[in-house]
Amino acid sequence: MHAVSCPPFRRFSNTAFLLAFLPLSGQAAPSEEELFFKNISEVNDGDLRFLPKAPDRLVHHHQNRITLTPDSLGSGWVRLEQCHQHLDPVPSSQIVYSQDRIRALHIVRTENIERAWVDKNSIQMENIRHDALICIEAESRALLSDGANGYVLHNGPYMRRFLDGYYPMRVSMTVSLGGSGLRFDSLTPTAQPGFSVQVGQTEVGYDTWFEGRLTTAIRFVEIGR
Repeated sequence: MHAVSCPPFRRFSNTAFLLAFLPLSGQAAPSEEELFFKNISEVNDGDLRFLPKAPDRLVHHHQNRITLTPDSLGSGWVRLEQCHQHLDPVPSSQIVYSQDRIRALHIVRTENIERAWVDKNSIQMENIRHDALICIEAESRALLSDGANGYVLHNGPYMRRFLDGYYPMRVSMTVSLGGSGLRFDSLTPTAQPGFSVQVGQTEVGYDTWFEGRLTTAIRFVEIGR
């Protein structure tokens, strides 16, 4: 999926930040502990680095489930279920989706968020507390033709960014092939420490801890090709 660009965060006070998340990607402010106690020389400046071991504390977990259908091959539209867990506690935040690639957007669950609502192609949130969670459902135009009998699902860029630094983030993805008539072909990046890949008959997915900017591409081909 192609993600639109987003301006840097604007700081309003010592603890209040404007957050922005992109479709199947995200940007999030680090916790106060990260800002004050992480040595400046250790801050990632954008280079992708997978983390073989999870951080000691909980950080933003971006969870996605995409379901392909037979109609997806012609239209590009897929079903999207998405959750953002362990959001940073801030007075306000928004999740913004590419306007021409999202439809039927609605909120299905929130925890520790005082108010959340849909505004056109975005989710607006107010008074986000510790251990916050928000889950949405939508349709996303994410599947692209990739040559004869091939299709590709692009996702990202995923990131957890504050000013010029990138902080640890977890992303989980599951793609259900459903009755689409497709089978898994390849995934970029490939499996490695910090980036685990799961491939089954009806699903493919990955789970990763990383710092920096991550983009992924899952390629499928039609069954029998």
